[in-house]
Amino acid sequence: MAISLQSVFKERKFPFLFALTFLLISFTILLLYNSSSFSFSSPSHSLLVSTDLHVTTSQPPPPPQPRHSPLRSANGVAVVSSKPNDTAVSLPETASKTTAAAAGDVDLNMSSNIKWGNCKLGALAVDYIPCLDNWEAIKKLQSRRRMEHRERHCPDPSPRCLVPLPIGYKVPVRWPKSRDMIWYSNVPHPKLVEYKKEQNWVRKSGDYFVFPGGGTQFKNGVHSYIDFIHKTLPAIKWGKNIRVILDVGCGVASFGGYLLDKDVITMSFAPKDEHEAQIQFALERGIPAILSVIGTQKLTFPDNAYDLIHCARCRVHWDGDGGKPLLELNRILRPGGYFIWSATPVYLDNERDSKIWKSMVALTTAICWKVVAKTVDSTGIGLVIYQKPSSNSCYKQRNEKLPPLCEQKTKQNVSWYERLSYCISHLPVDSTGNLLRWSTPWPQRLSSKPPSLPSEPDAEDIFNEDTKHWAALVSEVYLDGLAINLARIRNVMDMNAGYGGFAAALIEQPLWVMNVVPIDAQDTLSIIFERGLIGVYHDWCESFNTYPRTYDLLHSSFLFKNLKDRCDIIDVAVEIDRILRPGGFLLARRVSGVQVNDNQKGNMSSYQAGPTEVLDYTDLK
Repeated sequence: MAISLQSVFKERKFPFLFALTFLLISFTILLLYNSSSFSFSSPSHSLLVSTDLHVTTSQPPPPPQPRHSPLRSANGVAVVSSKPNDTAVSLPETASKTTAAAAGDVDLNMSSNIKWGNCKLGALAVDYIPCLDNWEAIKKLQSRRRMEHRERHCPDPSPRCLVPLPIGYKVPVRWPKSRDMIWYSNVPHPKLVEYKKEQNWVRKSGDYFVFPGGGTQFKNGVHSYIDFIHKTLPAIKWGKNIRVILDVGCGVASFGGYLLDKDVITMSFAPKDEHEAQIQFALERGIPAILSVIGTQKLTFPDNAYDLIHCARCRVHWDGDGGKPLLELNRILRPGGYFIWSATPVYLDNERDSKIWKSMVALTTAICWKVVAKTVDSTGIGLVIYQKPSSNSCYKQRNEKLPPLCEQKTKQNVSWYERLSYCISHLPVDSTGNLLRWSTPWPQRLSSKPPSLPSEPDAEDIFNEDTKHWAALVSEVYLDGLAINLARIRNVMDMNAGYGGFAAALIEQPLWVMNVVPIDAQDTLSIIFERGLIGVYHDWCESFNTYPRTYDLLHSSFLFKNLKDRCDIIDVAVEIDRILRPGGFLLARRVSGVQVNDNQKGNMSSYQAGPTEVLDYTDLK
């Protein structure tokens, strides 16, 4: 039975851990429908927006009638919902969105005059990623030898333009069918079909792309390859001691997609390069993925994050730049974790491959990685499996101390625009100096005490209460009280993830969550990985490393109260618009008691929505 917001507080059913904050989200919508086409016709239309927002903690008036589809509320939750077309979604040529946030007894007066239009980038506009498509900055680079041109180069100021839909865009195929087929019109990039036709990455079949489960190293299919790994090293127990995997240079992410059947979640990543749209294919399929590259900067993951890292012909020169790329893998691989390398130097004996193998032997020996298996399958494809040490004994016994051990950290460093290091990361220790142990298998690790949880006396109680809070909130409010059809939801992002409690509470649902820890928030990303979840660091003042239209639901819990002091919230609203799919949801939590004084009738309404507000992006797009 649904409960009221008053009873939630009176009965203390949810241990709200945050001080009073609030999030006001306002969107001005222009819906232009074309009866015969679901594409953009002209970017010339624009909308001039002028809004004055007054935010106060006084009680607002009763809620008025909604402007769009019915406004339903449950447990202090307001839901604006609109059902998308079953076969296609149209996006208006222009729209406008403004977001404001404040905390406590603060008055925020904001006036904005914004002229909105489509991004004028020609055919490239539909896939625009601001921080990866800054061509002016890329042209000025002095070197591209270490993949500098594939790294982030964010424009300043951030572009305030709207990304159009591809011609003929349709509602994405639902999971799990989407793992094997997607609409061609949603990702109309056929280059990989021809380029990888002999390797069965992807094929075109009528109106669809289909994914047979092949790969450069998967000649007998990805199922056979996954089984081959386990037979080669039975100590690798999928979905038990191996839960969180990084797939480097993932192609269309079939390896990670099929490991989901074994209760393994894989962060698939590759750069935006000549392998056209491979990460876009992965996300359209409903497989966790992100755009990234091992170049000159550290990956946006914490130390000791992954149980296993995989590279199948990923085209990374591990021994390059003194071995810095492999040292970066060593940093993010947990003690006792595995690195699987399937590439020609492992099993071919020509001069070039032999030279690379010899270099890898020297480098892996120097960083104390042990070869635990090396074999070749029936197709002639081979792999080697390395294991990272779980004690310091090898490091102490090295005759030559190169690479050196990194300097001990006095505090946790968030790997955000940090240069790669030529040093071996220290194994993690607790507050007493004892090495941390990763002994809890999945799924117990989801709710067990994380190894890197702070040593303060109440830290474990806070973590457990946070877990209980999100379990109750998701079960009784998010899933029971909101007008969200979970059958439409596959790709989810928690924009301010904390301990990952929101993702943990959704673990039984047929979806996955990208947990984002903002760089100015408490660094909890190690805890998220230790729970068997995935995530990244990010600065929400910049665009995210993903294609447009890749997430079905964005969850924001008290994100904007600090963000507004660092950047313009309007730019964040533009980014939200870019990465949400048409028909997707923005779910934002804020405290009740927010009043909006609307000076532009028809664009905003004065209402009290309570701690959670859901916006259906069918209305916005």
